[in-house]
Amino acid sequence: MAASSLANRLFLSATAWLVVILAITGVVLSSVYKNATERAFDRRLNLYLRTLIAEVATPDEPPDRQFQSLGEPLFELPLSGWYWQITRTDTEKPEVRSSRSLWDKKLPKLEEQGAELTAAGIRLGYVDGPEGQNLRMVERPVDLGADGKYLVSVAGDDTEIFDETRSFDYYLGGTFTALGIVLLLTTVFQVRFGLAPLKRISESIADIRSGRAERLEGEFPVEIAPLARETNALIEANREIVERARTHVGNLAHAIKTPLSVIVNEAGAHAAEPFAAKVMEQADVMRDQVAHHLERARIAARVSVVATVTEVAPAIEALRRTMEKIHRDRDILVEAKADPSAKFRGERQDLEEMVGNLVDNACKWAASRVFIEVLVEAPQQAGAGPRLRIIVDDDGRGLSEAERAQVSRRGQRLDESKPGSGLGLSIVTDLAALYGGSLSLGGAPTGGLRAELVLPGI
Repeated sequence: MAASSLANRLFLSATAWLVVILAITGVVLSSVYKNATERAFDRRLNLYLRTLIAEVATPDEPPDRQFQSLGEPLFELPLSGWYWQITRTDTEKPEVRSSRSLWDKKLPKLEEQGAELTAAGIRLGYVDGPEGQNLRMVERPVDLGADGKYLVSVAGDDTEIFDETRSFDYYLGGTFTALGIVLLLTTVFQVRFGLAPLKRISESIADIRSGRAERLEGEFPVEIAPLARETNALIEANREIVERARTHVGNLAHAIKTPLSVIVNEAGAHAAEPFAAKVMEQADVMRDQVAHHLERARIAARVSVVATVTEVAPAIEALRRTMEKIHRDRDILVEAKADPSAKFRGERQDLEEMVGNLVDNACKWAASRVFIEVLVEAPQQAGAGPRLRIIVDDDGRGLSEAERAQVSRRGQRLDESKPGSGLGLSIVTDLAALYGGSLSLGGAPTGGLRAELVLPGI
């Protein structure tokens, strides 16, 4: 997909939104899971805290009583990461009792770190413990009146929280990656499926231009059905305009033909007079010029019509036979070699007129032989169609560069003894230009003139 294509734009925009949505969702889910893990961890800490507070508040216990392990063996293992500590705060020298796991260390106070009491009367937060451990700690001040004031703290290794969260993030990342890939593949399918009707329209228009179809056929989604209807309407309107142009050209040809015939006839009645001869000469020039421009207008109208394709090889073979018959009194041999796959994007009569003029001119100047060759050339740039190269060689005397330039100008002739108006090559040049082609003259390998006609193929 090209960067400027509609499919690429849809795919890139969908991909961008997908990445943003998955990233935001991943961050939210990770945060929610971390909070849930913290709450579960805090419930465990609070359970131990309440147990300690209950034992502190129990009356008639000896002062040196050792607290139980709270059902957690980690409180007995030195520096295990799980600790509890009870500090009496109403004496000049605070009395501290702690779990065996704390050894000779002490837990910091959350109050000194700025932690606020919650509605439940506790403080929660993260602290640095012994040996650089990271701890999640809960503490609560307890006032027993005459029995004293205490600060009860329980801390646990927060590695459990981060390990759980990290494990969840790994699973979440893998899941979202797989989901993202599936969604991207789904997006590609949706884009291709959704834009398939547009591709079908493009292919149908290409078929119309190549002559394989005359209009857009089939059912289209409601969003692009108006485009198909308007395209068909435009094609029909174009055909109608061309038909009207052809009709006007034909009417003009008939309207001019009659007055010219009258002028020629009247001048012919006084052929001996110089004035009449001049009138007849100029009338012939007018007839040739009118025929040339009417033909050009007629061809221009046909060129504007799409969906016209001509098989080149049969047309060239028909011309070969015709020219041999026309010039059989001079025993001119006309040979042709045409690529069977060659196709001209235009009407057959236009191809025959262009090639016919070139072959007829070659036969007039050839000594004994004329050779026609049709080649199909690959497109020279992306998006362009193939080109036809039609070469006409003769074995006549050939032309110099100056003479080739002269005969290329409209109506210029080198030899008045040869039949014709001198407009043949000019007509070929004009018609080729209307089709987006060109005509060039050069030297032939046989010693005569080579005419190369380049036309659009398909």
